Amino acid sequence: MNYKITDLRCREVINIRTGFRLGFVYDALFNIETGQLVSLVVPGPCRFFGIFGRRDDYIIPWECVKRVGDDVILIDTEHDNRDNRGDDFGKRKRRLW
Repeated sequence: MNYKITDLRCREVINIRTGFRLGFVYDALFNIETGQLVSLVVPGPCRFFGIFGRRDDYIIPWECVKRVGDDVILIDTEHDNRDNRGDDFGKRKRRLW
């Protein structure tokens, strides 16, 4: 089945192991040499009502994607995606594997 990036951006990402809703896909990373989709990027949770920006983005490897449905993308990862207050402030991306 073929998808466009704009089709993936309309889908919410849910971790089937924890039931946590990560958010909506807003970017994708590709391998330029092979042309394959490497990972999906979901923006991290807001800090203090969105005034202080967002936490780290979630980078979801394509290997973790189990099912792409009409309105959701189901992933399977052991990573605990909940909002942890002890995260490093300087990090930009959080990898989920």
